[in-house]
This record gives sequence, C-alpha cells and structure tokens, in this order.
Amino acid sequence: MVATNKTARRNFEIIETIEAGIVLRGSEVKSLRESKVTISDSYARFENRELWVVSLHIAAYTRASTHVATDTTRKRKLLLHRRELDRLYPKIEQDHLTLVPMALYFKDNRAKLELGLGRGRKLVDKRQVIAKRDSDREARRELEHRSR
Repeated sequence: MVATNKTARRNFEIIETIEAGIVLRGSEVKSLRESKVTISDSYARFENRELWVVSLHIAAYTRASTHVATDTTRKRKLLLHRRELDRLYPKIEQDHLTLVPMALYFKDNRAKLELGLGRGRKLVDKRQVIAKRDSDREARRELEHRSR
C-alpha cells in the first residue's frame, strides 16, 4: 500500500469499488515506491470515453535528472476494459455519482488505483456516521469490559 485516502469514506457513501491501472512515467513510479504521493484531493472523470485521474500529486523523484521538467499534478490516464468504462459512464452521468480514489498500491509490480463509486455526504450525514461509530465503539468496550 503506497497511499490511502482516509477522508473518502467519511465524505462519500461508497457504493462500489473498482481497481484500475494507471499510466505513469518512470520517475513517477520511483516516487511512488518512496511513497511521495497525495491522493486526498484527487478525483476521476471521463473525457472522450476515457477515464482520467485529476489532481493526483506525485512528487518529483529526488534523484531524477534536473533537465527534465515534471508536472506533479498532470492528468493521468486510468486503464479499464471498455465494458467496465461503458458500465460506469451512465452511473456517473445519470445517477450523479463520483469516482473517488481510495488507495494507491502495487500489485505484481504494477501501480493500481482503487476507485470508489460513491455519492457525496452532507454535513448532517457525516455527523450521523461519526455518532454511530462512536456509539458502536463504546458498546464494544462495554462488552469487552463485562466479559473480563
């Protein structure tokens, strides 16, 4: 696991998760191996029937040559099968859902991005989720305390 988006499950109600490959340059892969990436502000969107991740910040590789300029927040293409893209596009457009990056990791030496298909939560919903989580935690503590 290279990076995770901890705020995604709080800000979005995740309905489904999808694993996608990501097109990277050599120095970007080396930066990922050093875990110099931020995915919290990024999102995925469709452009010309292709899926792109926007605002994914991968820092410049520390030992890269200085004559090559790197754009740290460039758009990066996501790799999915055509049938998966055709299945996702209507959900995003008609149901007003969002593709949010959840995690970035290596699988068989290939960089993968886990995307969550979700609906944005309002502030009231976030508060309810936090209150439910706290009450569940207290109930678990009480059960553990009584079982001792």
